[in-house]
Amino acid sequence: MDDLRERLSSADQWVLLRLCQAGKAWIVGGWVRDTVAGLNPHEVDIATDLRPSQITELFSRTIPVGEAFGTIIVLPDDQIVSDSNNNNISWEVTTLRSEGHYGDGRRPDEVCFGEDILEDLARRDFTINAMAVDASTGELIDPYGGQDDLATGIVRAVGDAKERLTEDGLRIMRAFRFLDAGSMGERHLNNSLSEAIKENRGMLAKISAERKWNELSRVFMGENSASVLNMMAEHGILEVILNGVELSTDSIYSNQPSIDLAIICSSDKRSGVELSSFLKESLRLSNDEAHTIEFLHNLKIEDLEDDSYSTLRRFNTALSESMQKDVASYFGDAGEKYVSKAGAVSTPSAGTEPLIDGKRLIIETGLEPNRRLGRLKGWLHRRQIEDNLATADEVLNLLETIDWENEDPEKWPSLSWP
Repeated sequence: MDDLRERLSSADQWVLLRLCQAGKAWIVGGWVRDTVAGLNPHEVDIATDLRPSQITELFSRTIPVGEAFGTIIVLPDDQIVSDSNNNNISWEVTTLRSEGHYGDGRRPDEVCFGEDILEDLARRDFTINAMAVDASTGELIDPYGGQDDLATGIVRAVGDAKERLTEDGLRIMRAFRFLDAGSMGERHLNNSLSEAIKENRGMLAKISAERKWNELSRVFMGENSASVLNMMAEHGILEVILNGVELSTDSIYSNQPSIDLAIICSSDKRSGVELSSFLKESLRLSNDEAHTIEFLHNLKIEDLEDDSYSTLRRFNTALSESMQKDVASYFGDAGEKYVSKAGAVSTPSAGTEPLIDGKRLIIETGLEPNRRLGRLKGWLHRRQIEDNLATADEVLNLLETIDWENEDPEKWPSLSWP
């Protein structure tokens, strides 16, 4: 095999050279896996026998993100940034570790720093992630057959699969993420790992909601997410993560996590607010993610059947550009066609802002500033957009078509879509 170091950038070589001048260093993790697989990764993670304090002494710009666990983020010197034309490069440099017992199924009870790369690789999750490149010699270190597993498309645990999963339950979800080989297609779980996952699904209960959502999001963003999600469903993993939700795994996904979460939960009978509230709590979604799911879950494919100009104008006015894109992604081809039709409709003659504001409406009707006034104002704005009214007088003439003094104001629909 060619010397993989030749595929490193000059900036990568700079940080590795400095580490090797003071100690030993190895390239580890995803860069090695993906480079061996024939891909072109950019993010380089490094293992070293230097202690965290020694790493920070070597470089002028560092961030001690996980110093207790031996991890330091190294940032490039100004000259390196200038030479590379990349302001965002950084390296995660971690001291070799020898971890002990995992008492809680989430993290090691203690972390002992080591000096042996083989011992460090032995604690890793899967064979395809347990390879390293010696930064000094270029030797590819592969004690568990990661190259062969990459070639045959297999995800296999390092050592005993059950033991690896009981050390850290999140490895269950990571196993499925690594099934997605991008443009190279799908990998498969080997039998022992598959059985260990089925037997140890309960380990996921020990994992924080944030970590589970992070991994599930990365699955959604994969090129082969549909098949990976089906595998997760077959192993009962989605049932555990989304406990109590009626799932729809036979779907076409958008590679956008919050939208795809809405898609996979689209068969659930709860309202949008009920479902989004449940998912926000169980996965610690952000407010924006929860709002997206609430909005999309309330939509039905039948909402796309009305493509009249009045409704399309309302669609364009009521929804932001990002919400329109979400509708297109949620409904796939049908949604994209609907958004395209809406985009072909000209802007309303008077623009999108209401021609009649609250002050004018109080003068015209004598109503007090209350819910009736607010609902009436919203209804007039909706009709202005739907009917493409051009003047304030045209909007005010609508007051003659309803009994605005006595009717139930809840019957007056405001500007919204659908």
